[in-house]
Formats: sequence, structure tokens, C-alpha cells
Amino acid sequence: MNNSSGKIGLVGYWDCVAFDEFAGKQKRVDKALVDIMKNYMANKSFSRGVETLGAEASMVFVGNTQHTVPYMLKHSDLFCELPDKFYDSAFLDRIHFYIPGWEVDIIRGEMFSNGYGFVVDYLAEILRSLRNHDYSDRYKEHFSLSSDISTRDRDGINKTFSGLMKILFPHDGATKEEIEELLRFAIEGRKRVKDQLMRIDSTYGNVRFTYQDSDGQAKPVTTLEEEEYPGYYHKTIAEGEDGEILEAAQPGSPQGPSEPLAPAEPPSKKSTSHSRRTRRASPSIRCSALISRAQLRSRPLIRTSACFIRCATSWNFWRRWSRTRLRMRKYPCIW
Repeated sequence: MNNSSGKIGLVGYWDCVAFDEFAGKQKRVDKALVDIMKNYMANKSFSRGVETLGAEASMVFVGNTQHTVPYMLKHSDLFCELPDKFYDSAFLDRIHFYIPGWEVDIIRGEMFSNGYGFVVDYLAEILRSLRNHDYSDRYKEHFSLSSDISTRDRDGINKTFSGLMKILFPHDGATKEEIEELLRFAIEGRKRVKDQLMRIDSTYGNVRFTYQDSDGQAKPVTTLEEEEYPGYYHKTIAEGEDGEILEAAQPGSPQGPSEPLAPAEPPSKKSTSHSRRTRRASPSIRCSALISRAQLRSRPLIRTSACFIRCATSWNFWRRWSRTRLRMRKYPCIW
């Protein structure tokens, strides 16, 4: 909100606000902005000045990682590329779903349909109208979540499931197997967030992300990186007094065979990815997307391209550049 004009910002006009190029440890972030976003992501309200306002826009955070998945699991966590002010467990706990970009295949020409389709504006209005409907209870006829899952975890799972149902089965014709597949996917995305929080903050306890079918049989949910790197995944990374990285297995976590040490590597500029069907993570990371608040229920991102917020070049850069130009004018013979 603009305090001078009193006009509400992007969250008051759009269904979804996307933050592109969100990663970067050295980016300067106002701590007050992080606190405002934490309150908004939890309560759909924010305070500017003396007034408290509400909004319904979802938030999407998109950024690139610089290391492979085993390297991040061995030495840090999957949120390690975030700016320092956003590397806050309270902020990260408000994220409902973590999309592993290394599982997303690169868009190719053969992926597009040759048939007819909706105009984007028309499809956007359909999705917008569906925001008034709640599909989060469509799985409860066949499945139920474990009692260990907290209210915040349930909210994230239910909103993801509801969004997927609206996109894939708006006519409500999904079978039990299809509903179970969407439910497992929604649980996996939230579990990825919670497992990383346990590595970052020791106050977070271990949570069993399971669900039961109508027969009462418990079915656990695991992430792809948990299956491929069990020796790295269930560890808490801490730093000793001498700066040495210490590792400890999380209590109650399954222990798999130990893998060889993930070597240190320089940041990779090129990126490739593999489809989830290959059941393997790509050696280099392409994109990690974090989705919060009513994800997949808003308009397509093509409608919110004007909402992308990019960090401006820092003042220190322009100050150094100005000094360099002055030296070039004073001593032109050395340039």
C-alpha cells in the first residue's frame, strides 16, 4: 500500500503475485517487509500506517539454486539460496508447497497440443470464478490425514489439493485412484517444506506425513530426494564452535545406506532437468518454485506478468561505477 496516496498495492488487484529471481543471499531486504509478508501469508491481512487491510492474492516465489540436490542436502538445505532476511523459519513455515524444479521437464515443441484450446483470457476467467468454490474436502470420502499433521500443514495440503482438483477435475469426475494421486502430491509438497524446516530450526518436531484409506490402512508419503538420498535427507546440519559442519540424524527418521560425500562444486550456469517419470534428479538445478496461499487457484501467470517484482541494482554499485568514471576522466592514459 502506498502511504502517500492511500492506494492498495498489487495484492489488492491481482489473484496472484509472483516474485521472479527471488533467490540470492546477498540481496538487500527490508526486515519490516518480511514481517508484513509473514502476517499477510498467515492471516490475509497487513498493516500500513494505522490501517489494517485484507487481500486475497496468492504469492509465488521463483528462483534458481546453484548446487545439486545431494550437495544441498549434505551441506545445507533446499532453502539455502534465499536472501538472509527471508531465511526465517517463521516465514518458510507459511509456504504451502515447494515445487522441485529439477523434476520439471524443459518445455519442448512436442508438448503442445495440436487441437483446439481456450483463449487465455477466457481460461483465466474460468479459474477466477472457481476461486469461490472449495474442493478441499473431495478426498475425505475415501481418505483422511494423519492426526500428527498440524493445522497449518493441513491448510497447505488442502489448498494444494483443492487447486489441483479445480484444474484437472472441475466437473468432479475423478476416480478414487486419481484423487489419491493428487492427495499424495499435495502432501509431498508440504512435507518438503516441513522437512527442511526441521533441518533449519531444531524446535520443529518430526511429523509423520501419512494418510489413511477407508480401511484404516496408513500410507506414508515420501519425497523423491528422500528416496534417492536417504543418508543425506534425514540429517540436521549444525555448525560447531570452530566453524566445522556437524551432522546429526533426525530422531525417528529411517536410516538408509550412507552415500559418498557430495563434492564441493562451483555454481553451475547451465541447467538441465528430467521428468519425474525418470525418478531421478538432474545433476544441475534449473528452477525451484515456492508456492504459498491458494496456489494453483489463481489466474495463469501470464495474466500477472506485470506483477513480477525484480530487485533494482544496489546503490553501492552505482556509487562505485561513478567513482570509476571519474578516475577514467582524470587518468585516461591508464584505461
